Amino acid sequence: MSVAAPAEPTATGAAAAVRSRGLCNFLGIGLDAVTYDEVFDLVDTWRTDKQGRSHHIACINAFCVTLAQDDARLRRIYSGADIAGPDGMPFVRWIRRFGGRPCDRIAAPDTILALAAASKHRGFTFYLYGGDPEMAVGMKRFLEQRYPHIRILGYRSPPFRALTPEEDDEICQEINSLQPDIVCVGLGTPKQDYWIEDHLYKIRGAVLIASGATFDFFGGRVSFAPEWVRNSGFEWLYRLFGKDFKRLWRRYILYNAKFCALFLLQLTRIRPIAQQRWVRE
Repeated sequence: MSVAAPAEPTATGAAAAVRSRGLCNFLGIGLDAVTYDEVFDLVDTWRTDKQGRSHHIACINAFCVTLAQDDARLRRIYSGADIAGPDGMPFVRWIRRFGGRPCDRIAAPDTILALAAASKHRGFTFYLYGGDPEMAVGMKRFLEQRYPHIRILGYRSPPFRALTPEEDDEICQEINSLQPDIVCVGLGTPKQDYWIEDHLYKIRGAVLIASGATFDFFGGRVSFAPEWVRNSGFEWLYRLFGKDFKRLWRRYILYNAKFCALFLLQLTRIRPIAQQRWVRE
């Protein structure tokens, strides 16, 4: 079965450079074969228009893909992301092997670190939205200590409840007044994905990155897996047997098993799933 799909014909501008290289179809979600250098160039292009809509970098792993099978809204969000990046070495290796294209792992922690390092020469600015107050402060401190040149313009830890329209407007006004280039959104999957979808036109000229557990990693609550573990493709196993076993066992055991079963059905064409990639205006 061919997993590479033709580029979306309506893609234009900077995003077309990525889409023209093709996508790989994982249960209907088309993941981009993209490198960090291409991500940097796209962010550079997008941030120049501070009055335009914001852009979305989705870091998509097996849990995201499986969750989207029963969530039409989430599936549409991932399929319409400006970058649908592979978060997971199995995805990256599959794209490299069967897509035949260079590809980096677009996991939120790695991508944010790469953007922070690149900001020394490219001047990217950041805003942190998510986590509990201690983790938000810890993430800010971690990034500033590791990258003294970084400019974090602000941070906000929202309450664990639905915001009122007035509270949401206040947050949007704050972010828009600061005009960050990159907003790290760490609300957990799929809440952070819904939030990004709802704010792409409320927040102007920023790049919104679904950041997941990055706040916990950088804030110090959860230990970061060693690089060799992350490169091995078994980081999920490292996290599973960490301090969050009770919270993560369904995700890493049940959802991973479901993904493998459905992907096998896709590969054997018993249950083919058409790719649904689309381009946002």
